[in-house]
Amino acid sequence: LKHQAVLALGQELNRRALGGPTPSTWINQVRRRSSLLGSRLEETLYSDQELAYLRQGEEAMQTALDILGNQEGWKKETQQANGDKVLSKVVPDVGKVFRLEVVVDQPMERLYEELVERMEAMGEWNPNVKEIKILQKIGKDTVITHELAAESAGNLVGPRDFVSVRCAKRRGSTCVLAGMATQFGKMPEQKGVIRAEHGPTCMVLRPLAGSPSKTKLTWLLSIDLKGWLPKTIINQVLSQTQVDFANHLRKHLESSPASEARC
Repeated sequence: LKHQAVLALGQELNRRALGGPTPSTWINQVRRRSSLLGSRLEETLYSDQELAYLRQGEEAMQTALDILGNQEGWKKETQQANGDKVLSKVVPDVGKVFRLEVVVDQPMERLYEELVERMEAMGEWNPNVKEIKILQKIGKDTVITHELAAESAGNLVGPRDFVSVRCAKRRGSTCVLAGMATQFGKMPEQKGVIRAEHGPTCMVLRPLAGSPSKTKLTWLLSIDLKGWLPKTIINQVLSQTQVDFANHLRKHLESSPASEARC
């Protein structure tokens, strides 16, 4: 009903504007006012909790982009023969973060389709993920997810799960997928599984300069695995997880047909 009221109000204001003695002036004024009023009414469509999730997603995105934007202090963790590399540094109030930089020989739209629109299917091609489930959608850009991670090789890290708020936005020719840990009452901690937490994290997708059919993917990873684990093991597991992700993503994209999805 609220959506219908917004549409009806906008139509009525535009009708009155078109009937006035100075159409161009009135149309511009009414459009500005109806747009402002519509955005205010749109906010009332969300509960306080949903608005909090939306703000949390925006905060995660801004914090993650700020970390990526600071080029100082990054140290190389590993670099592969194909150019894939993982960097890391310690960020105040966040902890150690890892940065994967790769080039994927696929257009950005293909990556967006797999990482956002088909997020729940990630467990089918990424062995490090058992399951991702969308618990709630909020608006067109934000979701609450539950992710169950697979145990690491050699059982160095036991079963972990995550509850996160995630948002996806496009800024010009760049797509940003961001998220962080959140609370969701309908998904309590599970017996035998440690509830770990994502810090501010994001993936940035942009066409490779000079080769628009290829995509530069930058993944900022920040995780608190909880439990007692030596830092050397954590660093080894997280950096290897990022390298493995890039390899699994490439294999999946090469073996599956492209769709008409667009970012």
